[in-house]
Amino acid sequence: MSQFALKMDIVDNARFNPRPEPVFGVSAAREARKFHRSLAGYSPTPLYAMNDFARALGVGSVLVKDESQRFALNAFKMLGSTWAIARLLCEKLGLDIAHFSFEQFRSQKHPPMTFATTTDGNHGRGVAWAARALGQNAVIYMPKGSAASRVKHITDLGAECIVTDMNYDDTVRLTMRTAAEKGWIVVQDTAWEGYTDIPTWIMQGYATLADEAAEQMDAMKAAPPTHIFLQAGVGAMAGGVLGYFADCYGAENFNAIVVEPDGADCLWRSAEKGDIVNVSGDLNTIMAGLACGEPNPLGWPLLRNNTRQFISCEDGVAALGMRVLGNPLGNDARVISGESGAVGMGILAAILFHPQRAALMQKLQLTETSRILVLNTEGDTDPLHYREVVWEGKNGITN
Repeated sequence: MSQFALKMDIVDNARFNPRPEPVFGVSAAREARKFHRSLAGYSPTPLYAMNDFARALGVGSVLVKDESQRFALNAFKMLGSTWAIARLLCEKLGLDIAHFSFEQFRSQKHPPMTFATTTDGNHGRGVAWAARALGQNAVIYMPKGSAASRVKHITDLGAECIVTDMNYDDTVRLTMRTAAEKGWIVVQDTAWEGYTDIPTWIMQGYATLADEAAEQMDAMKAAPPTHIFLQAGVGAMAGGVLGYFADCYGAENFNAIVVEPDGADCLWRSAEKGDIVNVSGDLNTIMAGLACGEPNPLGWPLLRNNTRQFISCEDGVAALGMRVLGNPLGNDARVISGESGAVGMGILAAILFHPQRAALMQKLQLTETSRILVLNTEGDTDPLHYREVVWEGKNGITN
C-alpha cells in the first residue's frame, strides 16, 4: 500500500469536562424528529457499515450516516431550518407545535412573510425549501466564490439568491442589516446577542440525524460508538449532534473529534486558546460548507466540554475522503460525498496511508475494538467540482 502524509494538526482538548446540555439532549431531538416525520417524503437516511475499510484500517467498525439522501436536497441542513421555522411560526401565531404541519399552514393562506439567511449552500437550500412548502418567500445571501450550481439549487426552489463580494461572516452581517430594514425574518444557524432562539432550534433539528443513527445502531445490534467524527463550520451541527450523543451515551464514554479545514479552523484555534477565537480573511477551502470563521456561541460551550480532540486539516483530506467513499473497498457501500461531507472519512483514510499511522492511531485512541461513527453531511452539491476532484484528481496527493 502507498504511503503519503496529508496535513492534519490534532490538538487535545485540555478543557474536556463531560457535561450534557439538556436543551440539546435526547428529548429535544425526539420532539424535532416527531415534526420531521410529518413532512412529505421523510424517511431516515441510511447508516452503512464499512466493514472492509474497517478491516484495512485495523478497527472494529466504521459506520457512515449518509445525509446525501435527505429528502431530495442532498444534505442534512433542512433538518434544522424546517424545525426552526416551524417553532418560529408556532410562537409567532400561537399555534401548537405538536399539531403543526407545513401543509396545513399553507392551506390557511397566511399573510406573506420573507425568510432570509446567509448560506454556503445547504442551509439556504433548506430555508428555500421550507419557504416554498409554506407558500412564503425566501431571500438567500451567499459569500463570494459560491458555485453557480449551489445558487441554482436555491433559485430552483423559488427563492431569490444574492452572491456578495464578502466572506461568509461578513455576509451574515449584511443579511442581518438588510432583513432589519425590510422586515424579513432571519433564519440563521449561528447566534449573537439577542438572537438565540432560532439557532437553538436549528441545532435541535440537526439532532434528528443523531436519533436516527442511534436507533439504527440498536437495530444492527451494534454497541455504541467509541469515536464520533463531527465536521464543523460554525459548530451548529457538531454541537447539536454531540449534545444528543452526550446525553444518550455520556461524553466520557466516547471520543468526540471535531474536524475543520485549516483555512477556517476557528474551533481548533478556540480549543488551543480555551476561548472563542474568530478567523478572518477569505477562508479559502474547498469545504464550502465549513468555510466559517466565527464559532456559534451556543455550540462552543458544549463542544469545549464534550469534545476530546480537534483536527485542522488540509483540503486534500476532504478530497481523499470523496474518492474513498465513491470508490469503496470490497462490498462496502458506495457513497457520493461532497467536500464538507467527506472530511471525516478523509481523516480515517489519511491515517490509513500515513507513514506515522501507528502514532496517529494511538493519538486518537483508535484500536482493533474501536467503533467509529462518521457523518457524510452532503452529497455532490457542486457536481462540477465533484467530478474535478474524483475524476480529474483536483486536490490530489502530491508528496
